[in-house]
Amino acid sequence: MLFDPKKIKVKDYMYNLPEERIAQFHLEDRDSSKLLLFKNGDISEKVFREIDEYIPNDSLMIFNDTKVIRARLHFKKNTGAVIEIFCLEPHGDKKEIHNAFQRKGSCKWTCLVGNAAKWKSGSLEKDFKYNNKVFKLVAEKEREDSDETAINFNWDSGELTFTEILRATGEVPLPPYVKRDAVEMDKTRYQTVYAVNDGSVAAPTAGLHFTNDVLSKLKRKNVKFGYVTLHVGLGTFRPIKAESLKDHVMHSESIFVSRELVEMLLNNSREKVIAVGTTVLRTIESLYWFGLKILSQPKKDFDEIKIKQWDPYCFDKDNLKWTYKDSLSAVLDTMKKKGRDYLYGDTELMIVPGYNFRIADALITNFHMPGSSLLLLVAAFIGNEWRDVYEFALKNNFRFLSYGDSSLLFKN
Repeated sequence: MLFDPKKIKVKDYMYNLPEERIAQFHLEDRDSSKLLLFKNGDISEKVFREIDEYIPNDSLMIFNDTKVIRARLHFKKNTGAVIEIFCLEPHGDKKEIHNAFQRKGSCKWTCLVGNAAKWKSGSLEKDFKYNNKVFKLVAEKEREDSDETAINFNWDSGELTFTEILRATGEVPLPPYVKRDAVEMDKTRYQTVYAVNDGSVAAPTAGLHFTNDVLSKLKRKNVKFGYVTLHVGLGTFRPIKAESLKDHVMHSESIFVSRELVEMLLNNSREKVIAVGTTVLRTIESLYWFGLKILSQPKKDFDEIKIKQWDPYCFDKDNLKWTYKDSLSAVLDTMKKKGRDYLYGDTELMIVPGYNFRIADALITNFHMPGSSLLLLVAAFIGNEWRDVYEFALKNNFRFLSYGDSSLLFKN
């Protein structure tokens, strides 16, 4: 281990965030948010719609195309008690997540249950309307395991998919620090304009500022667009409660990477790679470590990406001799041998100060909670000047967290 990330103290990455600085609503126009630009140690305030002016020509910009599902379902019992079921992910094989949304008639999900004490047994039912017809959705508990519950859903239509069920009955899962109920506008505004693949219970918020107009201006600079899919889980909001990182368990998230994206990264190795959000950064860095595993264990058959929390910090110097081009070439060769157009996997990668980034040159991201894993990632990317960045944002009335303003950070 080149350095010991487990010794990092969370208290060293705290700052004072007044509650009134946490954005409770989106701005009227996505791209009218403020943009903090950090480059070569200089910090300045810009407007997001002008971000193309600060992105180098011929860059490769990578987006997370995950789509937020309407994960909150409310059922009312005969007693009047309201039970909330928060759908986290399909139960069982997570690689089947895309197929899970197309299930008809029934499906099983891992969920959180709110007001669970009022639902000790029996099924829950609710009527809902779809295309002017009334249907019934039934929820039955199969198994409870600590905080999570396996729930079977059944509905009386063999034609409706679970995606359609959620769209008809579910509510937008706003973050816990947004202290209000979801409204109609959240259905579109808590979603990126390029979202495609259902699966997240939280938005990849760095992408919320992009409009089709901004994307068009970037294309005119010959900026290429690549996409990964990382389905954002509730773990992204989970605070680090431990005093040091050795006692913190990083959440796992499902990732999907295409052969096309790997080829784009290889072909753009001498140009700027811009990660749109911490989820993208985690995904492409995980891809690098996956390639290193392939190179360092040539006799092992790697079928899926599996990156544990501390994996990158355990490679010895001999294994770090390979460049990111070597690593991604190994990934591409593996995909070709297996006839795969996509790689599936899970990453628990925790990026902390001292981490050596291999792929991204710049990061677009919002402003994060004190002492969070996301703030530690930012501190790893730009060094101790993260404090200057956050102090500037606070002094200049930037809005914080999911519906807040944005930053463009070039690697220090």
